[in-house]
Parts: sequence; C-alpha cells; structure tokens
Amino acid sequence: MLPCLNKRLFGVECMGCGLQRALALIFQGEFTAAFNMYPAVYSLIALFLYVGLNILFKFKNSNKIIGVLAILTVSTIIISYIIKLIN
Repeated sequence: MLPCLNKRLFGVECMGCGLQRALALIFQGEFTAAFNMYPAVYSLIALFLYVGLNILFKFKNSNKIIGVLAILTVSTIIISYIIKLIN
C-alpha cells in the first residue's frame, strides 16, 4: 500500500486515507469492514461505474445522475473526514 504523504508530513490523515485499504477489503469480501474503513467507497465505485458505462452507452439525463452521485460522494467524504477528525 502507498503511504499517505499528508499523514507522514503533517501527522493528520487526508480525505483519501483508507481508500486503498477499503478497496483491498472489498476484494477480500469484507464489505462491512470496507465501509467502516472508508464510508464513501461504495458511492465512489458507483460513480466510476456509471461514468464508465455512460461513456460506452450514453444514457439519457446522465449529467444529472452523475451530478447527484458526485455530490453524494463528496459529501460522504467530507462528513466522514470531519467525524474522523473529531474522534
């Protein structure tokens, strides 16, 4: 796994800390542990899958759906980061 440069230099985790470990946990079948490690992992996967499928198939209203998925993902990342900082 790649080390977090932000955590190494400043001692504070970044908003992406835990994503690699969460993806590794998903590949191992540990879905609950992956969510606990990085709560935005599933919305991030859904966003990338939808964008990839949209490139291939061109869905109607895809801009709105991508916008909603992006807002959901970014808000989940920010909220979980704030909670991580408080704890």
